[in-house]
Amino acid sequence: MPLDFETRQIHAGAVIDAHAQARVTPIYQTAGYVFDDFDDGEARFAGRGGRAYSRNENPTNFVAGQRIADLEGGVDGIVVASGQAAILVAVAALAGAGDHVLITRSLYEGTNEMFRGVLARQGIDAEYVPDDASDEEWAARFRPTTKALYTESLTNPLGQVTDLARLAAIAHAHGVPLVVDNTVPTPYLERPIEFGADVVIHSTSKWLSGHGSVIGGAVVDGGRFDWAASGRFPQLTEAPRPGVGSFVERFGAGALGAYLRTVIVLEYGPTVPPTSTFLLLHGIETLSLRMERHVANAQAVAEFLEGRPEVASVLYPGLASSPYRALAERYLPLGAGSVVSVDLGSRDAARRFIDALELITPMTHIGDVRTLAIHLGSTIHLKLSDEQQADAGITPGLVRLSVGIESARDILADLARGLQAAGSVA
Repeated sequence: MPLDFETRQIHAGAVIDAHAQARVTPIYQTAGYVFDDFDDGEARFAGRGGRAYSRNENPTNFVAGQRIADLEGGVDGIVVASGQAAILVAVAALAGAGDHVLITRSLYEGTNEMFRGVLARQGIDAEYVPDDASDEEWAARFRPTTKALYTESLTNPLGQVTDLARLAAIAHAHGVPLVVDNTVPTPYLERPIEFGADVVIHSTSKWLSGHGSVIGGAVVDGGRFDWAASGRFPQLTEAPRPGVGSFVERFGAGALGAYLRTVIVLEYGPTVPPTSTFLLLHGIETLSLRMERHVANAQAVAEFLEGRPEVASVLYPGLASSPYRALAERYLPLGAGSVVSVDLGSRDAARRFIDALELITPMTHIGDVRTLAIHLGSTIHLKLSDEQQADAGITPGLVRLSVGIESARDILADLARGLQAAGSVA
């Protein structure tokens, strides 16, 4: 009988240390691994068994990758140095210079910066598609060079719930995979592969770790996309050199994961330290418990804010008034995440609100056990012009809250303190 999520978050992927029999996955703090002999060294570098180097083959990191893949319902998982690194390696595995990627409009601004910055300079053309685009408009955007459709399951910071099943059908009809950043819901609240996604990305620094102590990222291979039938991915379907089968021939459903591990991560080198992964594993063990509290607190915060006169609007898909409530009920039945964005009407009101907080921490991060607040226009979206901010839905008074697991009563009391300041006359 399959194990439940709450059990798998503790046990999935675990390997008992062969020598010490340690129950907890150890920190394998080593750069490399001893070869048994000359032939063993050659075999390892040929990919015929055994680890060759910790840049892409650390045992601590391997356990974490397999655990996240298990929780997401994928066949393989690779952990890397950050969430941004996860996006980079996933896109680099699929696309190269001259290729095209379709992306939904409402992405985290750091992701947008990557697509219009370093990825554009490397020759990857990312094209935005409006949030309300019809199926016909989506279809018209595909090119022979299109290699992926990229989106977020639950957007940060606007709280938009993506219709993943629809986007998966659109992507697959044109022979490309759907790539989904699932950081905000985590696999406890939503598993995109179950709705047709092919690749799932995480910033493991956030809820998966939960404690705000580490930076990391992960890429999960869903194992369901037919790379050979697509005809768009020779890096996976053609032999890399004479006498060696293609990644699809050698690894089957796990072709992309193997390519990520043995080519992309090995060559780019965004290795996450095993000390960080050790802390990540400890965070994952309590994910379901924390997410239940995060969601309950976020719902209470959103409802509280919606009833306050100092507030212009609240963005949270768990609210009955949210235009995304129906999608949230379909895709997020256990809760709509714990990012709540609140528009206080003006930059000055947001400033007074932030500066009056005592319990809630003003900083750039999400997914911490602590409640955090940040004014978006003056920080994460600072590089955008006023017009660009408005086009992205970032109003002058918009503050993002990452709701933690403290007492809801204490969080609401601090919010009331901030709102009182926000509503005062300067």
